[in-house]
Amino acid sequence: MVDLTNPIFTDETKAREYLEAQRWPNGPYCPHCGEYENVRKLKGKSHRPGLHQCNSCRQHFTVTVGTLYERSHVPLNKWLLATHLLCASKKGMSAHQLHRMLGVTYKTAWFMAHRIREGLREFNPGPLGGENKTVEADETYVGGKAKNRAFGPPPKKEIVFALVERDGKVHSFHVPAVNAKTLRPILVTQIDRKSYLMTDEAGAYVRVGREFAGHGTVNHSIKEYVRGKFWHTNTVENYFSILKRGINGVYQHVSQKHLKRYLGEFDFRYNERSISDSERAIKALKGITGKRLTYRRTHAGA
Repeated sequence: MVDLTNPIFTDETKAREYLEAQRWPNGPYCPHCGEYENVRKLKGKSHRPGLHQCNSCRQHFTVTVGTLYERSHVPLNKWLLATHLLCASKKGMSAHQLHRMLGVTYKTAWFMAHRIREGLREFNPGPLGGENKTVEADETYVGGKAKNRAFGPPPKKEIVFALVERDGKVHSFHVPAVNAKTLRPILVTQIDRKSYLMTDEAGAYVRVGREFAGHGTVNHSIKEYVRGKFWHTNTVENYFSILKRGINGVYQHVSQKHLKRYLGEFDFRYNERSISDSERAIKALKGITGKRLTYRRTHAGA
């Protein structure tokens, strides 16, 4: 539960002090040279609040330097509120909703949401599974429905490939095709070879399945979804149901170039589902360092 009356969401000074406590639990350090000891806070009347100086490299910095919030004109308390809202909303929150709740323009809310998603993305996750563990793999298609189109050809669907460890984490990917050439590199790098791989009957999994401790399948084409309680891909299907409800019901349209960030958002919330909303938001703040995203890069699809 998010307490919207918390001062960190309404007071910029309280928000800055909160972020300093999260990023600098052992005191401030210079983001330019990494200096810890030779750093002092500037308290002059002409200095903006929270400004520090590194006496080693002589650079000035605040707690937002080197993060997604760097050089933003949006008050820091609104950044923290937007982060909490995205982390607490199981199926996401649209930019229009953020724009109304934060009191910023739609364009600003859209950009803020993408910057936050960039912070939620996990770039080098460890492998899923392991000895005596099962990882499910499956693919789905997201995009508009042909029946909702007034004219023209059916909208192009984008392919999402996901790996879910039972009682564990999910790693999802935007892929160009469903074939062995595309899926094998993901499977062998993202799953421990000692794992038991569970898939449907698609031919793309036949050969790569032999590279794992075991490979089980269910035949969806004959409406077989569970066999013997162990053979199923219901865990990954459950993740897809949350993803599709968010994309179809909340975001309604997700462009091809930004799909990877939306997947990062849904992966993060799923992977941190066992903790509270506040704890999830605190964890999200740990991912803002070194991921600065400019408006130009966002529009370029970087």
